[in-house]
Amino acid sequence: MMYLKVALLYSRKSKKSFKALFLYQTPQKYYTLKHKKYNLFVTKAEIGGINKIERKCVSMKVTFLGAAHEVTGSCTLIETNGKNILVDCGMEQGADIFENQEIPVNPNDIECVLLTHAHIDHSGNLPLLYKNGFRGKIYATNETSDLCEIMLPDSAHIQETEAKWRNRKAKRAGREEYVPIYDMDDTIGVLQQFRPCNYDEKIRILENVEIRFHDIGHLLGSSCIEIWITESGITKKTVFSGDVGNTNQPIIKDPTPIYDTDDTDYLVIESTYGNRFHTEVPDYITLLAGEFQRTFDRGGNVVIPSFAVGRTQELLYYIRQIKEQNLVKGYGDFSVYVDSPLANEATAIFLQCDVKCLDEEARALVDSGINPLTFSGLKLAVSTDESVAINFDEKPKVIISSSGMCEAGRIRHHLKHNLWRRECLILFVGYQAEGTLGRMLCDGVKNVKLFGEDIEVNAEIKMLDGISGHADKNGLIKWLKTFKKKPEIVFVNHGEEKSCDEFTDCIRNEYGYNSVAPYSGTCYDLLTGEVVVQTYGIRVQKKKTTKRAATVFGRLIAAAERLLAVARSCEGMANKDLAKFADQIDMLSEKWKR
Repeated sequence: MMYLKVALLYSRKSKKSFKALFLYQTPQKYYTLKHKKYNLFVTKAEIGGINKIERKCVSMKVTFLGAAHEVTGSCTLIETNGKNILVDCGMEQGADIFENQEIPVNPNDIECVLLTHAHIDHSGNLPLLYKNGFRGKIYATNETSDLCEIMLPDSAHIQETEAKWRNRKAKRAGREEYVPIYDMDDTIGVLQQFRPCNYDEKIRILENVEIRFHDIGHLLGSSCIEIWITESGITKKTVFSGDVGNTNQPIIKDPTPIYDTDDTDYLVIESTYGNRFHTEVPDYITLLAGEFQRTFDRGGNVVIPSFAVGRTQELLYYIRQIKEQNLVKGYGDFSVYVDSPLANEATAIFLQCDVKCLDEEARALVDSGINPLTFSGLKLAVSTDESVAINFDEKPKVIISSSGMCEAGRIRHHLKHNLWRRECLILFVGYQAEGTLGRMLCDGVKNVKLFGEDIEVNAEIKMLDGISGHADKNGLIKWLKTFKKKPEIVFVNHGEEKSCDEFTDCIRNEYGYNSVAPYSGTCYDLLTGEVVVQTYGIRVQKKKTTKRAATVFGRLIAAAERLLAVARSCEGMANKDLAKFADQIDMLSEKWKR
């Protein structure tokens, strides 16, 4: 059982004793202590010298761990009566901007995980949690559970494939073996811990804790989660928004208010688009058809990096209508390749889900016997050979492949074959996190390296405005204002630093909410609403060019200058020898050209 201790510590520096609050033991055997003036780390050995210890049960607390001033890696810890609950356990994607605190309890001491939805930045570290000893329950909606059954094994496959690739290089270089963060066995194990739940049904998960999932309209199965915790006769309710969905998305429903909006004490809300507005909802069918037509007319391919789950199904929904209305002229029944085994499996789950999860338009199509996600010319690539063959099809075509931010997956092969071609279009249809290849392309990078090869970016790069699974600033505020009683505190997370801070300031200054944007490690007492541990963002330090690297580069420049001097000294030599020397220099230059 977890305990909180009040300890009397002696400071050798000040020669005084003072009381401090024992919070938790870290995996490194350090103890975090809270004092009104000092935040301290004390080693286990030093704890033995404490004069007095009083024990009492840990109070009701929330500690923010991941996606704090960042968009990915969602993870929050709730503690109550010595029990530990995680809300989401996501993988970081793209650049790591701030240092994130590790989960401050042993994984085998975690009772359960509450999962808002299946996207990897919310679920991707669940197999790692299992690998480290977690054997508790994972509560998620039925559809989220179904999607995790395909998404987590896919993630494990990526980890294992990357490890094999790295180890081939490491073996040649004599470096240590690279171990994947988790493997397929860990994934199979953690999937056994899922407990599928229905929307809008209150569930008791612990003696003093009840939860309820409510559709938030971001992804099939996505939810906000209401959590009621009771201690000493006092009940506090915390709502986690998860990712608030955009309105007017095809297939799934729009986000709606929770049923009980007058008893929320604390709200944790995302801020992905907290300082931005989507354009007015365009006619995506006409826009996509126009991009296809324009690119095909110049002989190019349309390559769409797309999230395998959610966005790919939306695109198929639109393209079916483009084909049905014959909006692209002169190319007959043009091919549309979906090159993602995960996307193909996800599409099957969308087609088999409870129709209650679908919006009215999609449900009407299904009821009339129309498959909304298939059409003539649709080709599914499952095997590696089928994927490779796509780039031997010389006709103009649409290629939809994952991952959506171009960080992994088959999309990187299609970028290698199409980025250098001026006639092609790379069409982004979703958010690109800072530090990802997708973000760099959108920001105008002129050269990228793929599979060890330098690729010049000649293709047209375009973002299709308005397509997003996330609510924009107006959408977030609209959902927030559905709470009849303002929560005591609104915690803002899941947004890049500027977006997170500006949204926090906006709802505080313009709408009167008591809002804060906690950094990783910040902890609040949910009984009193008081901060227990206050942390400030520690930026991840970028690697600097070492002195040795600078010295080696200097040697390179000196060698080049020497080569130039040798070339000048060759004046008057026979033309045959001059031509041979020139050819050798040209070959050397081509070899090292970046």
